[in-house]
Amino acid sequence: MPDAASPTRKRIVDAATKLFYGQGIGRVSVDAVAEKAGLTKRTLYYHFKSKDELIAAYLDGRDQPNLKQMAGWFDDAEGGADKKVEAIFTNLARVTRHPKWKGCGFLRTAAELASMPGHPAVKAGARHKTRFETWLAGELSTHGIGEPQMLAREIVLLMDGAFSIMLIHRDPDYVEAAGHAAGVLVKVRMGAT
Repeated sequence: MPDAASPTRKRIVDAATKLFYGQGIGRVSVDAVAEKAGLTKRTLYYHFKSKDELIAAYLDGRDQPNLKQMAGWFDDAEGGADKKVEAIFTNLARVTRHPKWKGCGFLRTAAELASMPGHPAVKAGARHKTRFETWLAGELSTHGIGEPQMLAREIVLLMDGAFSIMLIHRDPDYVEAAGHAAGVLVKVRMGAT
C-alpha cells in the first residue's frame, strides 16, 4: 500500500488539483493528470485505485486550507460576530474577482456528480461543508448568539447560493449582497439574546 504522505502522491494530487479545478473533473483524463505530474499512468494507479479516489483526494486536499482561510478572515475582522461573518463574504468577493477563480470546487464537483450521491468526492464535499458549518456554529456560540447551528446553516445557504449564482453571472456583487444579508441575520440574532 503506498504511503498517503509520499511526495509522489502529493505531486499527483497537486497536478489533479490544478487540472480538476481549472477544467472540471469530467474534462480531465487520468492520462492528463499523469502527464501534468510528470509520471506514468501506472505510477498514478499505484497511488490511487481509480479516478474517483483521485477526485476525492483533490477535494480532501482543499478542505483544511479553505477552512483555515475563512477562519482567518473571521478572526482578523474587527467588530462583532456580524462584522466577522460579513468579512468572510467580503474576502470571498475579493477572491472571486481574480481571473483564475472558477467557483467553489466542492460545489462544481458535486454538480458534475449530481447523479452519483454516493461518490467519494460528493462525500468529501459534504464533509467540507459540514465542517465549515460546525466551525461557524461554534464561533457564533462563542459570541453568545442563540440558535448558532440554525444561523450557521442559514449563512451556509447564503454562501453556497452566492457561489452558485457566481457561476452564472460572474459578478462579485452577489457575494457582497449575500454577505450583507448574512451580517443582518447575525445582527438580528445578536439583538435577540
